[in-house]
Parts: sequence; structure tokens; C-alpha cells
Amino acid sequence: MKRSVFPQPNGKVRIVPSVLAADFSSLGRSVRKAEKGGADWISVDVMDGHFVPNLSFGPGHVEALTQATGLPIDAHLMVSAPWNFIEAFAQAGAGMIVVHWEACRGAGTSSTSPGAVLKKIRRSGAKAGLALRPKTGAGKALPYLAQADLILVMTVEPGFGGQAFMRDMLPKVKRLRQEISKRRLPVWLQVDGGIDRRTAPLAVESGADALVAGSAVFGARDPAAAVRDLKRIANAKWQSGEK
Repeated sequence: MKRSVFPQPNGKVRIVPSVLAADFSSLGRSVRKAEKGGADWISVDVMDGHFVPNLSFGPGHVEALTQATGLPIDAHLMVSAPWNFIEAFAQAGAGMIVVHWEACRGAGTSSTSPGAVLKKIRRSGAKAGLALRPKTGAGKALPYLAQADLILVMTVEPGFGGQAFMRDMLPKVKRLRQEISKRRLPVWLQVDGGIDRRTAPLAVESGADALVAGSAVFGARDPAAAVRDLKRIANAKWQSGEK
């Protein structure tokens, strides 16, 4: 099992291409193009047809991608019972495993509560992320900030790529950034959905320091140039705001 080390937040915005928008017939080649442009890690959207109405990738795809690139890989589990898949994706080489708050069940010491699932991810050797659908408020993530390495705010409804960016999610991003900064936690604040050169500055201005981009990268004529362009735009906005 090959697993690349995830970077820590360091005052720079990271660009994270999502292979859901890549050419499925040549994923390795697509990822290498993004890597050439300076992509920071790769996001793999995992869908089970239940939590979201679509099917996509499994552990085998993650393992294959670890052979195609030296970039870290995050597995974004859009599945109904994420705790059942943690070990498989960790063993496949996912350096970050992201689960949805809405897919976790129970509270307190329940083995399927968000806190317990995040702990299980860390015990597997991977970094732990917690995602929020658009309908879920920022407050749901606050009890778990210290147990997470990444908080993901969905700016589209999960399940399909190519959707329009939901600007009404920006206050959620702002609140989470305020809490992360106030507590001085080394936690990535990631935004996923509708990110392009027009919306990236909006997400960064609100406090996001990791941007998932699918169609804007892999739908471009030159994915490497698209990554460089997004990184330039995003970091210029971050520096101007002095987050």
C-alpha cells in the first residue's frame, strides 16, 4: 500500500482536482496532467447510489491512482454507512478519508457517531475529514473540529459534477473559518462544488484554503494550465485578505 503524506495548512490555498470530471478511460494520464500544473492533492468522489443518486469509484480506483501519481489522495465517501469502508480505502492508499456528518448516526459514544467515525479514520492511519451538505448548518461541525483534519463545505448538492456554485453557502464557510482560526486548529477548510476562476476568489475570501475543482480542471483544454491559473487567482485573493 502506497500513501503520500498530506500537507498541513500553511497559509497557502491548495487546488484539489476531482477525478469525477476526468476521462475515466485514462484516469492516470488525466491526474498526471493536473499534477504537472501543481495540483496539491487529488479528490476521489465515492458514491454508493444510496446516500447520493449516483455510483462512482471504489478502493481499487484509489489504489490504481496511487500507482499513477505521487500526489496525496482523499476519498470523499458519499455513502450511507461510511464506517464500513474506512479500512478498505485506507489500505488502498487514501491519505485522507472524508465522511458526511449526515451519514453518521447517533451521538456521544455511539460507534457510528461523527466523532467515533473520525477517530476510526485516524486509527486507520489516514487523515480525517468531515463534510457538510448544503442543507446542514456550520454548527453541526463545530463539536468535531478538534477531531478533524479537514472540514468540507459542499457548495453544490453532492452526487454529480458540473453543477453551479451555491453562493448562499459562503456564510457557512465564513463561520467555520472564524471558529478554526479562533481555536488555532491545523484544520483545512475545503470547498467543493462549482469551483472555477470566477468562484474560487469568493470561496477564498470567505476563508476556504482548499478548493476542489473538477470540470474547471479536467474540462479545460490544458488541465495543467487550468490548475496553475486557479492557484494563482486563489492565492492572490488569500494574500490580499491576509487570512
